Amino acid sequence: MIRTYLVYLPLLFLAAACQQQQVQKPVFDRSPEEHLDPQRKEAPYPQIEIPDGVDMESARWKGIDLTPTAPVIPLSALEEQKTFRLQPGYRMDPILAEPHIQEPAAIQFDGNGRMYVLELRTYMQDIDATGELMPAGRISRWEDTDDDGIYETGVVFLDSLVFPRFVVPFGPNTILSMESNEDHVYKFTDTNGDGKADKKELFATGLGRSGNVEHQTSFLTWTMDNWMYSTYNSRRIRWTPEGVIQEPTGNPYGQWGVTQDNYGQVWFQDGAGGVPQNFNFPIVYGNFRIPGQFQDGFREPFSLVKLADFEPGMRETKPDGSLNNVTGAAGNDVFRGDRLPKELVNQYFYGEPVGRIVRQVRSDKTEGLTYIQNAYRDQETEFIQSTDPLFRPVDMATAPDGTLYIVDMYRGIIQEGNWTQKGSYLRTKIQQYQMDDVVGNGRIWRLSHEEHPRSTEKPRMFEESTEELLQHLSHPNGWWRDKAQQLLILRQDRSVVPKLAEMAQNHESELARLHAFWTLEGLGALKAGLVRAWMADSNPTFRIHGMRAGETLYKYGDKSLEADYKKGISDPDPQVAVQALLSAHILDLEGVEELMQNAVNTNPAKGIQTVAQQVLERRAEERERAATKYTAVEGALFDQGKSIFDSYCATCHGVKGLGTPTGADGGELIAPGFSGSPRVQGHPEYAVKTLLHGLTGAIEGKEYEGVMIAMGENTDEWIASVLSYIRNDFGNQASFVSPEYVAQIRAATGDRDGNYSYDALVAEIPKQLFPKDNWEVSASSTALQGVGSTRDPSYAFGFKGWKTEEEQKEGMWFQLVLPQPQKLTEIQFDAGKEQYPGSYSVEVSTNGTDWTEVARGTGEAGSNSLRWEESRPVNQLRLLVKEPRNQVWAMKNVKLYAR
Repeated sequence: MIRTYLVYLPLLFLAAACQQQQVQKPVFDRSPEEHLDPQRKEAPYPQIEIPDGVDMESARWKGIDLTPTAPVIPLSALEEQKTFRLQPGYRMDPILAEPHIQEPAAIQFDGNGRMYVLELRTYMQDIDATGELMPAGRISRWEDTDDDGIYETGVVFLDSLVFPRFVVPFGPNTILSMESNEDHVYKFTDTNGDGKADKKELFATGLGRSGNVEHQTSFLTWTMDNWMYSTYNSRRIRWTPEGVIQEPTGNPYGQWGVTQDNYGQVWFQDGAGGVPQNFNFPIVYGNFRIPGQFQDGFREPFSLVKLADFEPGMRETKPDGSLNNVTGAAGNDVFRGDRLPKELVNQYFYGEPVGRIVRQVRSDKTEGLTYIQNAYRDQETEFIQSTDPLFRPVDMATAPDGTLYIVDMYRGIIQEGNWTQKGSYLRTKIQQYQMDDVVGNGRIWRLSHEEHPRSTEKPRMFEESTEELLQHLSHPNGWWRDKAQQLLILRQDRSVVPKLAEMAQNHESELARLHAFWTLEGLGALKAGLVRAWMADSNPTFRIHGMRAGETLYKYGDKSLEADYKKGISDPDPQVAVQALLSAHILDLEGVEELMQNAVNTNPAKGIQTVAQQVLERRAEERERAATKYTAVEGALFDQGKSIFDSYCATCHGVKGLGTPTGADGGELIAPGFSGSPRVQGHPEYAVKTLLHGLTGAIEGKEYEGVMIAMGENTDEWIASVLSYIRNDFGNQASFVSPEYVAQIRAATGDRDGNYSYDALVAEIPKQLFPKDNWEVSASSTALQGVGSTRDPSYAFGFKGWKTEEEQKEGMWFQLVLPQPQKLTEIQFDAGKEQYPGSYSVEVSTNGTDWTEVARGTGEAGSNSLRWEESRPVNQLRLLVKEPRNQVWAMKNVKLYAR
């Protein structure tokens, strides 16, 4: 179909160019239909044929109806509003829509209540996902400046993004975000107040993964425990004044959606699975099998759209053509506001865009476990339904005004291109109803109730003093409490510690006490005495949170709480006893397996039996895996390194690699932590030179009490062992360090006299060059890398990767041209299991004509690297295949280093 957007272009340019200036009010009475080919509505309608080779007796295809049918017609927001079927007293009102935003997929609010919108503007713009990885995604920011409830003032905060994964407001005029196929989270800041990010800083690494755009990291979320969680990643990260640290977790099994309830329990929303995940216990304790956690009938949706237009095909179609099994969930929120009926507070909601519904989930707790059900299962309906096939709820959020906002992508296709390829069931249904035409739209709705007007109180947290922020910790709207806690921690203003301690002990609000308690934890001001008091409190909620927060103190070296945890295992409340078991497990208390077995033998509560038995199983499995996790050489280095660390290094760097607290109030560290440290996980030369020659003075502007003395008197194996260990424990993951490499650095720096300063050391270390838009990347051959991709060799620098179309032959090349000359010294890449190069060389040039070979190597499965010494700056580098091999050549996560 022919699509034009000429009418929209002036408004789009206005929104992008005017920045802080007010744009036109969103128009809710215009239909996207006016931008579609008018002939699409006229008969004869398309006759869609059954693809060749289809088994019409299979469950997917049997009974399919492809009768030529009138197309799905997009509606204006006001017309769509009439299609909603809501529970009594509720209403949905549009607050922002196309053309101001396009393809909205998530929203977040900053401390001044401004709404950031994640716009996936390349998502399925046609049935083949053409151009899906082009840099056209953006993050816009919107305000309601005239208090009429409509977000009319917008700015493009960040644009030219490759399918951005999330937006996290992170203080004044600052967000965190990440692009698809990347491994790095960046912090973006508007430094001059024009509304557009102009500063980009690396925030954290190691959060990326490969896969299509629906199967990558999303929804990085700061939660009550001051950690940040995301989908897909079996790790959590945390900002500290010393840097970002990481810890391993269970697999979240989430796809698009992370949220928390009033008590800090994190919920992950599965996508294709269609159900919430990991809502019984905090994911940091690992995964647990909970038989029956989805009550009978939970998976059945009650949809009013009857087009049978979903990938499971006829096997998951009710006789009326509607969906019979949740299959495409997206977006979630535990409602924590104060301007909807009280029975909604702390209830879980999520979108099922394939069924065109928003579901409310009821949680039933018994014997320490949670079991969930559709709150409207008995009535055979849903919290929100729509008869409009284009209603696509993909996110929702408790808003500063106390209501619930729902993000509606409003589009025809809601399935990634891997599932709409030629010959697929879904492709035939999309074409039958001409739904591939309906793109470039999007609405955000406010759910309100006739008895609860929205709040008009405007957040102004960025302008408030630290003491003023404290007042929001008792706000009835959880959004205010969360945001105030986050900003208090980012400010690190410890002058309010006494008032926080008073609030944590005596405030009349249970939720205010919880937030004050965790704010103390985030400021590094939580004391063992208060933790112990909470662990003995009459309120089981406080006992649970005392144990969870106490884990931080224990990890930093305070072992005095061990007896309190062991006592908690006998708590009469099964939820408290379960928490004590989980804490004992994660802290690896002495005799933990005996504690678990004793709990199995003495406490029949389902929660106790589930946790204790599965922890025992897991520990046995971990012992088996440990025997094969590393090669024999790596295992020997790791084990010896752990012994060295525990005996020598833990005193200053902390038993869990977090640093050892010191100072009058415990707010300082003797030495920096290792967990998640980019210095530790970065180029190994940094750590080797530090151990060989010592390090004194401030590190990145931060002074520490201790001094890193030289350890060069130890053997190369000793140094390689301890560095290999710290680079692969404490949530870290990096290459092992060989004794031979240590010997090489020792020889090269043998004439050095005295410790390094941090600045002098960093000046010597090879620095990773991160890809930029002005890098020119080319190759002699480039294959497509999946649906929505292009023949772009720059994919080599991310998780998607690059490969040749044909098998390796002599002379094949991969080339990079940098905008400025650099003293290049090393290249690293992952070649997978089989598609590594045979013999290959690295050549450099200053003009692209005269090339000098600087290194040669033989590829191998997995990680590859070549180092060389180059004294002259060059701006061009190429890898050259030197001999044929019966495999294509592939590389991903290419890293280039320069001195």
